[in-house]
Amino acid sequence: MTAVNATDASDVLSQYRAQQKQTGSGTSELGRNEFMELMLAQLKNQNPLEPQDNGEFISQLAQFSSLEEMQNLSGTVEDVVGQFRSTQALQASAMVGKSVLAPSQFGILGAEGEITGTIEVPASTGGLRLSIEGKNGERVRQIDMGSSQAGVVSFRWDGQDGNGNPLPPGPYRIVAEASYPDGPQQLGTMVSANVDSVSLGQGGSITLNLAGMGSIALSDVKQIN
Repeated sequence: MTAVNATDASDVLSQYRAQQKQTGSGTSELGRNEFMELMLAQLKNQNPLEPQDNGEFISQLAQFSSLEEMQNLSGTVEDVVGQFRSTQALQASAMVGKSVLAPSQFGILGAEGEITGTIEVPASTGGLRLSIEGKNGERVRQIDMGSSQAGVVSFRWDGQDGNGNPLPPGPYRIVAEASYPDGPQQLGTMVSANVDSVSLGQGGSITLNLAGMGSIALSDVKQIN
């Protein structure tokens, strides 16, 4: 039992907090034991001619109860966060081998012989164009997609040049442009890519490693195909 004299026993809650800091205790069970030991010591060593005021005694009990509830709540929140991160990691690992839609200006022409994705059109346009560029920046194909309303427009490139010849596998740059009264405007694109693996970072962050396209945060994925 913790040794407490009459002078030190005047404030049970203060001693409880001090012992929590010294021992590094964070469990509610150990906290209750320490508190009861100190409380019994205070009652045993109090001056019989000046017993502790009932109001003060009840106040200390109420403060202890509030402190313990906060510790229990903190532990519960940590448990919920841990479960959420585990669930998120499990869901992310299930994405390995699947195709996702992510913001990018590059696509990988693979064995399937095509690159697909979407174009974000901010306002109606009378001329939407998609250009495919090789690794040296040369244009290998231009696709005129005609007029388009504002919104998300899907595209598909069959992996062929303008003469219908199949091009070699590898990375290609995707450039989308729209014609407006003020001149042509380059638009944002999202490209489909296969997920090779998933990485878990500090703080529960999840990163998807895409085939030939590097890594992106899970939060940047717009769609799972």
